[in-house]
Amino acid sequence: MFGGVGIYAAELFFALLDDDTLYFKVDDVTRPQFESRGMTPFRPYGEEGEVMGYYEVPADVLEDPEALGAWVEAALAAARQAKKRRRD
Repeated sequence: MFGGVGIYAAELFFALLDDDTLYFKVDDVTRPQFESRGMTPFRPYGEEGEVMGYYEVPADVLEDPEALGAWVEAALAAARQAKKRRRD
C-alpha cells in the first residue's frame, strides 16, 4: 500500500511509521493543529504524489508522554470518524 508500518488500536488504523517518521491520522478538526506547527502530510509517492490523511507528529510531542497521549486520542477520534463515514 505505502511501504511503511501501519499502527492500529483494535480495528482502527490511526498512525503509520515511514522512514523513521511517525504520522497520525487527521481530519478537518485536527489537521489545523498539525499545519500550525509546520508539520507535513504523508506523501507515499513523493512530493508531487498523493497526500494521505496522515501528518507528521512534532518531535516535542513525541518527547512528552502526556502530550503524546492527547495527540493519540485525537488521531483515534479521526480514525473512528473516517471508519464511520465509510460505513454510512
